[in-house]
Amino acid sequence: MNMSLSWSWRRALAVCCAAFLLCSAAPSSAADSFSVAQARQSLEVSITRILNCIKNPDYVNPATRGPLRQQIEDEVLHIFDFREFSSRTVGQRWHVFTPEQQQRFSDAFADLLISTYLNKIDGYNGERVVYTGQASSSNDRTEVRTVITMKDVKKVPVAYRMLPKDGSWRVYDVLIEGVSLVKNYRAQFQDILNKTEADKLIERIQAKADEMRRQHAK
Repeated sequence: MNMSLSWSWRRALAVCCAAFLLCSAAPSSAADSFSVAQARQSLEVSITRILNCIKNPDYVNPATRGPLRQQIEDEVLHIFDFREFSSRTVGQRWHVFTPEQQQRFSDAFADLLISTYLNKIDGYNGERVVYTGQASSSNDRTEVRTVITMKDVKKVPVAYRMLPKDGSWRVYDVLIEGVSLVKNYRAQFQDILNKTEADKLIERIQAKADEMRRQHAK
């Protein structure tokens, strides 16, 4: 599946993964709203759980890594709303998909993102992430902002857009250096949908996810 853009989707996911790996929180402003504080807290809890798995000595051993990788995958599924991510990525055509196609697309897209995420965290090399602020909108959306300091000292801004759902805050988009992952994937998927049907797009996304899992298993 050709998904190359000027802002590479693989680079985007790599930076996104780095943002989940090591975080030192900046002091919160007293003006922060309760809802924003909850969103940020949800991110921090997930990050801590992921870090605990990565720091576990069993994680470096392929024979004992499996359960820890599953815990990481479960945590990613917990903090990301992949159905919301999917509907926003497909855009207006989402309503043309049947309920069964919507579910299969969400599952395949989640598998692709998680496969990429799991591959990238194996190459974790200590990037530093700092929370720099947060902002709420009038429609109950919150953006939690961070900055990653990479090994080459370059600072990369990463923002997580979150919404309240089922009693918790969930990520529905990530902005890396001001570029939205939803918009990037939307451009790629719309191009594919202009040439083929939904089922073919779903098959291509799942095939790409399966390929990435096979590569990592080698």
